Formats: sequence, C-alpha cells, structure tokens
Amino acid sequence: MRSRFEHLQQKAISMRKHGVSIRDIETRLGIPRSTLSGWFHKVTLSDHHRKLLRQRHDAALVHARTKAVRWHNTQKKTRMLIAKTEARSSLENIPIHQKEVTELALAMLYLGEGGKKDAGTTMGNSDPMILRFFVDAISSLYGMSRDEFRCHLHLRADQDPIALTRFWSRALGIPRANFLKPLIDKRTVGSPTFPHYKGVCAVSCGRVAIQRKLMYIATTFCESIANGERAVSSVGRASH
Repeated sequence: MRSRFEHLQQKAISMRKHGVSIRDIETRLGIPRSTLSGWFHKVTLSDHHRKLLRQRHDAALVHARTKAVRWHNTQKKTRMLIAKTEARSSLENIPIHQKEVTELALAMLYLGEGGKKDAGTTMGNSDPMILRFFVDAISSLYGMSRDEFRCHLHLRADQDPIALTRFWSRALGIPRANFLKPLIDKRTVGSPTFPHYKGVCAVSCGRVAIQRKLMYIATTFCESIANGERAVSSVGRASH
C-alpha cells in the first residue's frame, strides 16, 4: 500500500543525510515518525553529522532542563505566596498577643527542641529567631531578666569564638559575660564551615519548674487533640 507521504520520501531522506533530526523532519514535513523510521533504517550518517546531532540533542536537553527549572521556580513562588496568604489568614483568627497563646507556643516548641533533663530550662538551636522567641517568651511570661540566662556555644573548629559570642549576644540581648567557654568540635578540623552557619547556642534559665510546666502543657495539649477533645483543662502555673 502506497504511503500518502511517498512524494516526500526523497526530500526526507536527503534532510536526514544532511544531519537533520527525525523530530525536526517530522515537524517540518508533517510525516509520522513511524513512517520516517522505516525510510531511514538504511540511511547512514557521517561522523560529522552524528556529532552535530549529538550536540543539538545536548543543547536541547540543557534548554529543556533550564525551562523546567524556571517553571518549577515560578510554581514554587506561587505555592509560597499561597502558603503565606493562608498563614496570615490563620493568624488573623488567633489572639497571638494573649499570654496563654504565647505560653502554648513556647510549650510546643520546648516539647520538640528543649532539654528534658532536670537541670533547668534549656534550649539549643542554630536559628537566632527561635532562640529570641524562647528568651523573649520566658522573660515576658515568667518575669525573668536577660541577666538570668546563661549561654553555651557549640562551634566548629574553624569558627571564631570571640566573634560568635559577640554575634549571639547581640542577637539574643544577653550580656557577653553570661556566655560560658565555647565547646569546639575537634572532629571538624580541616572541614570548612558554611559562612551562614553561626554554630549552636544553648540557652538556659536554670528554673526547672518552668521546664516541667511547659512539658505538662505541651503533652496535655497533644493528648487532648489526639483524643479528639475540644479544649484542654487548665493547668497549674509554675512557681517563679
């Protein structure tokens, strides 16, 4: 059975011999790839044309990947904007300046990040914002001054203890005199540190009663949600 594209066969074969890709021939002449494959099975390309086809293929692949990255980044920005808008909408319905809300947020943070030993109320983190919230919340909720906090830096071997003590002191508003001697991880000798990494700062206020109360609030709240309860019964306030 004669193909309705037969009058284009020689032109297609000539294009192929000159190094035109099957995809391009299919697009330009409107001939199905299955038909072209049958016509080209005996066509031998020169090394030069094979090299050109490989270069074009690689360039097209890079272009496609670049385009995909741009599309992905655009979609990510859209998703981030949606998340930000939804978060703001949620916050509008939460009385974030109420003492009880701050205490619950602090308790949930402590449940995940805080120290659990009966030696005080301690939290270590590499994010200044998290530790600022920790210090500010404890100060406002339990009437503690910045002078009552103690800090312990955990640093890598190539980091400057003096500069980072100054950094964390400014970030948290805690006097430099309240920083203990930094701990240096000798396992990191010879391994460069990313510039944005400022080590881990462990902040302690020394009042174990606060830790116990925060843990009780957090676990009671989690249990109430897990059990389908609508409200959490009130808990006693920690002694100051």
